[in-house]
Amino acid sequence: MIISKSRLYHFLGVILFSSALLGLAGCGDSPSEPNNGYPVDEELRFKIGQMVMIGFRGMEVDDSDHIVADILDRHIGGVVLYDYDLPSYSYNRNIQSPDQLTELIMGLQGLDTIPLLIAIDQEGGMVNRLKESYGFPPTVSAQHLGEADCTDTTKYWSASIAQTLAGLGITLNFAPVVDLNVNPDCPVIGRKERSFSADPAAVTQHARIFVEEHHNNGVFCTLKHFPGHGSSTADSHYGVADVTGTWSDTELEPYLDFITQGECDAVMTAHIFNANLDPDYPATLSFNIITGLLRGELGFQGVVISDDLQMAAIVEHYGFRESIKKAILAGVDILLFSNNSPPYNSQLAEEVIGVIVNLLEEGEINPEYIEESYQRIQYLKGGILF
Repeated sequence: MIISKSRLYHFLGVILFSSALLGLAGCGDSPSEPNNGYPVDEELRFKIGQMVMIGFRGMEVDDSDHIVADILDRHIGGVVLYDYDLPSYSYNRNIQSPDQLTELIMGLQGLDTIPLLIAIDQEGGMVNRLKESYGFPPTVSAQHLGEADCTDTTKYWSASIAQTLAGLGITLNFAPVVDLNVNPDCPVIGRKERSFSADPAAVTQHARIFVEEHHNNGVFCTLKHFPGHGSSTADSHYGVADVTGTWSDTELEPYLDFITQGECDAVMTAHIFNANLDPDYPATLSFNIITGLLRGELGFQGVVISDDLQMAAIVEHYGFRESIKKAILAGVDILLFSNNSPPYNSQLAEEVIGVIVNLLEEGEINPEYIEESYQRIQYLKGGILF
């Protein structure tokens, strides 16, 4: 077990307790936050670093670049790759060609003895970092596959993506999207053809093929965006996406199916707000939704990854320190910072780790949270193939 039985029973007890209080107090925090400070030694600092995933600029490994120090000295757990650099409005980020990207990834993995999670958003269709113009194979969208509704077709295109990622050395795909296409006009899901279907059974069927092909090639997958973004009318990249009046628990069915079958590597949170699930916080920062619903009621004990904590739904409403604290207390294991929102910050990993160290020293979070996240992350990394 990644989590001790006593801790799991504690979680289940908290779920029952917090559910009873939800209508009365509307409290979204864990009811047992620590009060005393904790010293942070090198071992604990190392484990903190493993919880951090950062985006960076660079087509090759350069010893003068911050990402080298982030990996060597701060021991960050992973990096996320992009082709487009939003702060400079240019296609000059990490991806130029298959050979260049393979060399970059090999260089990054060679920096430390602990394997990195090398992550990318390679869903296919519009969300596609590895474009044909760079020399990569073509892709199609999840919606295209759902409408074709042919298992062989889904297998073909999923295998193509998985084989491409494996050949490059990418170990974690931020896909498949298992959001239901409840609102075809949703600006971030439906309009971008990112959902297989409005039918949860169809979503599960095609997503399972996608995941199986990735597993066949030694690549992990991330189900997203929990607990469901498909009914939203807004894009959380640009502000609050409130699904209180549109979300239903049907949107949980794909997650439950995958978790029940033991096929779920990681889950990415959504920055959606749903007052029926938590009257105070969006899902990424919600103890009720991450620990209560995902871990408790659905039984997921694997890695939880935040969506980018630099998206407007978070930064416009929560401070840097507050969002990190709330995400950890909610039960998030990997804190994702794309570093792809203006301005670019070469000290971002150092600042994130510094905040977590300070939260521990001030007694605002407990080392137990760090240890549990670290164990989940290392369990996942244990399956990386080289």
